[in-house]
Amino acid sequence: MDISFVIPVFNEEGDIRQLHSEITEVMGGLGLDYEIFFINDGSRDSSWEIIKDLAQSDGRVHGVAFRRNFGKSEALSAGFKRVSGKYVFTMDADLQDDPHEIPAFLEMMKQGYDLVSGWKQTRHDPLEKRLPSKLFNATVSHMTGVKLHDFNCGFKCYTKACTEEIDCYGERHRFMPALAHERGFKVGELVVNHRARIHGKSKFGFERYVRGFMDLLTVTFLAAYSRRPAHLIGGIGVLSIILGGFCLILSLLLYLFGGFNQVIASAPIFITALAFFVFGGISIFLGLISELIVDRSRTPQKTIHSVREEF
Repeated sequence: MDISFVIPVFNEEGDIRQLHSEITEVMGGLGLDYEIFFINDGSRDSSWEIIKDLAQSDGRVHGVAFRRNFGKSEALSAGFKRVSGKYVFTMDADLQDDPHEIPAFLEMMKQGYDLVSGWKQTRHDPLEKRLPSKLFNATVSHMTGVKLHDFNCGFKCYTKACTEEIDCYGERHRFMPALAHERGFKVGELVVNHRARIHGKSKFGFERYVRGFMDLLTVTFLAAYSRRPAHLIGGIGVLSIILGGFCLILSLLLYLFGGFNQVIASAPIFITALAFFVFGGISIFLGLISELIVDRSRTPQKTIHSVREEF
């Protein structure tokens, strides 16, 4: 298989048929083998019935239906586990991603990239969505060191190896380029045509930026310390011991060279020094235990979605 498409669907009954038609048109011109996985993420409209109808008329269409809404990351994870294409495209089902950009993605992939992320340079979204998005993308770029303009664009192309190595769960779909970069994959960006929504409404509100920021902290932490937790926990312990040493020296100086009042004042400083030493020792010990746990438990992240039906 040359190309696989993974398309999360949540209440997009008005868009699925047209999206399928456009993908079919573009792929017919390329002459490549392909498959399309529609992941029905708990839709409450007729999306699943439309997907089943498309599969009956087109053997390249496959469907996976969750028992309820589990989120975009879980939908992508379910698709990644089932695809067989050399290259894997992810797209939103709302027609805002233009399938006619597929050849441009493939040209970049042929240059040796493992992940090419779309950049909606001209967005057809309201200002209240564009401004927070710009701030979010700038923050992610700065904190992860991956210089992209649009991390949250759903239109991406991966190599099969890239999808196999990165666990996509929680809200990680926003940080796939950063996670791929951390694993050593070559990441690029492509300006894509962003179309205005025709049917339905956006499924995301301002709360996604709050969740996204918390996930950014998680991703940054995991990228820096997931394989060396002792460097963080033990580092805090070493800093605590150094602070305890300063407090101990200050306490001794007050006791030896100060007056009566200074001697009285040295007691709590001495107790603080002991507290720093104890905390530092415990932190270093926990850091070593963490290293042992990481070394002994290198197992893939388990997904949480539950599949009701698939074909």
